[in-house]
Amino acid sequence: MIRSNDLSHNRCLLYNAGLLPYLDAHQWQRSLLTERIHNSSLDDVLILLEHPPVYTLGQGSNPEFLKFALDNGQFEVHKIERGGEVTYHCPGQLVGYPILNLQRYRKDLHWYLRQLEEVLIRVLAVYGLQGDRIPSLTGVWLEGRKVAAIGIKVSRWITMHGFALNVCPDMTGFERIVPCGIADKPVGSLAEWIPGITCQEVRSSVAKCFAEVFGVELVESFLQ
Repeated sequence: MIRSNDLSHNRCLLYNAGLLPYLDAHQWQRSLLTERIHNSSLDDVLILLEHPPVYTLGQGSNPEFLKFALDNGQFEVHKIERGGEVTYHCPGQLVGYPILNLQRYRKDLHWYLRQLEEVLIRVLAVYGLQGDRIPSLTGVWLEGRKVAAIGIKVSRWITMHGFALNVCPDMTGFERIVPCGIADKPVGSLAEWIPGITCQEVRSSVAKCFAEVFGVELVESFLQ
């Protein structure tokens, strides 16, 4: 069990899942969100996992940021309800899906996005790395390379989707898109600065920093 110092904080269930197909994780999130819309007293949730290779397009995203035809059938692609442009998920990228009731925190989406960035900046600091924000853009950069993408959806002040931190992925998948629609800034991964780093070791740092930033008591939970 991962506890913050103040035991009066909200409980948040932590699910450390493994490699999970994107659509399975998406359905899981939607189910958790729907339950909490109908019962706002349910605990918040943080899911940490990895995905097999998949491209996702946010609501209103520009398909021109894909460098391949949507109908070529070679790559798994899904258009979903989060904000943001096209992104890529694959093993070696740690993905976090917080299902939070923002009425317990602050009903402010800009605040929420900045808090997610703060979590990831603190994770980088654990490894002696200086994560940066870029005004007017969402995400976290390291020496000018984007190492973390963020895209969210909020319904009745309950969140879904979240963040993706490039720990040690095969970066070639990013060459087939304009990541997040930002053509003039490259993507990067922590492995470029810390050879041998793994998602498994980063999970605990992400969980700890998440608990600190949001002031929650994380309770490790397991799928039935």
